[in-house]
Amino acid sequence: MKHPIITLLTDFGTKDHYVASMKGTILNINPKCTLVDITHHVSPHDITEGAFILANAYSSFPKGTIHLSVIDPGVGSPRAPILLVATNYFFIGPDNGLFTFALRKEKVRKVIVLNNPKYFLSHRSTTFHGRDFFAPVAAHLSLGVKPEAFGPILDSWIEIDFENPKMRGRALIGRILHIDAFGNLISNIDGQNLFNHVREDSFVVRVGERSIQGLKKTYWEGKKNEPMALIGSGGFLEVSVKEGNAQKVLKVKRGDRITVEIS
Repeated sequence: MKHPIITLLTDFGTKDHYVASMKGTILNINPKCTLVDITHHVSPHDITEGAFILANAYSSFPKGTIHLSVIDPGVGSPRAPILLVATNYFFIGPDNGLFTFALRKEKVRKVIVLNNPKYFLSHRSTTFHGRDFFAPVAAHLSLGVKPEAFGPILDSWIEIDFENPKMRGRALIGRILHIDAFGNLISNIDGQNLFNHVREDSFVVRVGERSIQGLKKTYWEGKKNEPMALIGSGGFLEVSVKEGNAQKVLKVKRGDRITVEIS
C-alpha cells in the first residue's frame, strides 16, 4: 500500500504501557504508516472474544491492511508466531485460533512462521512478543518486505473449536457467541442460515427463560426493558433490550443456548 495501515487488537487495556510500546516500535521502523486501534479491551486471555471482534472489523479497512492482533495466553510456549497472507489482508499474531472467524470469510494464500531474527527487536523479552516480535514484523511488512522473508511456510494452523447451529426437528439450536458492551446477545446463527429455515414472522426465539416472537428490524422498534430479536450489524441473530442490557435482564452468559422454534 502507498499509505500502509496497521490495526491493533489486544487484551492489554490502556492503563499500562503495552499498547504504546507496540506503537512506538512500529513507528520507529516505519514512521509513515497509519495506526488504528480496533480495541484493547478484549477480556483478558479471551481468544474467542478477540476472534469475534476481529472478524467483524477487519473487512471495513482498505485491501492490503495489516491486522496485528495479540491475545496470547500462551506467550513463551511452543505456540508459533505467524503471518497469514489472505487474498485481501495480512494477519499477524499468535497461532492459537485468534484468526478463526476472519479466515472463514477470507481465502488464505499462505501462512508464514515468524522465525527470522533480522525482523525482531535485538533485545527480546520472553513475555512481550507483541512489542518484540509481532510489532516489528508488521512494520517491516508495511515497508514492503516480502512475507517469505520472515520465515518458512506453515502447512496448517490452529482454529477455535466452533459449534455451528443445528436443526433438531422444527428447532434451530445455536449458542450465544458474543456479548457486546451494551449487553446484546449475539448468537452463532447468521441471518442467511436463519432464513433458509424460517420466514421472518414465523418463529419464536427462546433464550434463558424468555420467548420472543419474530424479529424487529431496528432497536427503536422494541419496547423499553423488553427483550427483542433482530439481525445485528454483523449479520447474526441477536437478542437485545431497548435502552437496557439483555445479559442482565435474561441472566445468561456466552455459550448458553439460543433456540429458534418454527411456529
